[in-house]
Amino acid sequence: MTRDQQGVAVAPEVARTRGELAAARSRMTGTVAVVMTMGALHEGHAALLRAARDRADHVIVTIFVNPLQFGPTEDFDRYPRTLDADLELCQREGAALVFAPSAQEMYPAGEPAVRVNPGPLGERLEGASRPGFFHGVLTVVLKLLQLTRPDLAFFGEKDYQQLALIRLMVRDLEVPVEIVGVPTVREPDGLALSSRNRYLSAPERQAALSLSAALRAGAAAAGRGAGAEAAIAAAREAFDGVEGVEVDYLVLTDPDLGPAPGSGPARLLVAARVGTTRLIDNAPADLAPAQ
Repeated sequence: MTRDQQGVAVAPEVARTRGELAAARSRMTGTVAVVMTMGALHEGHAALLRAARDRADHVIVTIFVNPLQFGPTEDFDRYPRTLDADLELCQREGAALVFAPSAQEMYPAGEPAVRVNPGPLGERLEGASRPGFFHGVLTVVLKLLQLTRPDLAFFGEKDYQQLALIRLMVRDLEVPVEIVGVPTVREPDGLALSSRNRYLSAPERQAALSLSAALRAGAAAAGRGAGAEAAIAAAREAFDGVEGVEVDYLVLTDPDLGPAPGSGPARLLVAARVGTTRLIDNAPADLAPAQ
């Protein structure tokens, strides 16, 4: 962490334009990491910054609410924008530079005519529920990787499908960066930290605990050798009697989001609407051989 002579954490430099970013980036020597965010930072983001700081000499944080990944029924204007608080967290966690561009700065010619196609995986799960979502995500991630030129890029496992697709993009397009996944940060009661949690009323927040409960139940069943179908059935039982939760999907896959294996490492993923708020979560599972 960068501190002044009195031991106080130094505020990160803030770049608003490509030129300011390029100038600040050119002064960095050693290993550079980037943490990409849409702002409204919380302790999950803080964990990303700490993981990045542990491995890099300089950490860049990008704060950009990307219009390309909002569908026609999703309220882009409603997304929380809390830059002052975000900068305080970045300072506390030792970020060297924050890139906070406007939409016009990121897309000076308007919405890009050329976008990254996520392929078949991008049309499943979140992609099926939010058409075009991953086209927007991968396009902005690739642009930000080009602009920040990091050695390492850190992403949370909470957005597991996003993480898997970014890894595929970097591999298939020969982008010279290491993608690092960081485990999901949770509240003490198990709720995954999310900027969307602020939209939940008290009863809705209680109902939202069914998502993490489902993942725990499914993972436990998988570990007992119950098999993939029984693990999913056990997970679904966590939603029984819970009002106000509409499950979008609940699946068990291999770690790369392919078909579930007969045994070995797997991933449970869930998405549900709690009231008017859509939440996602996931957790690792290990399918033990059938007893």
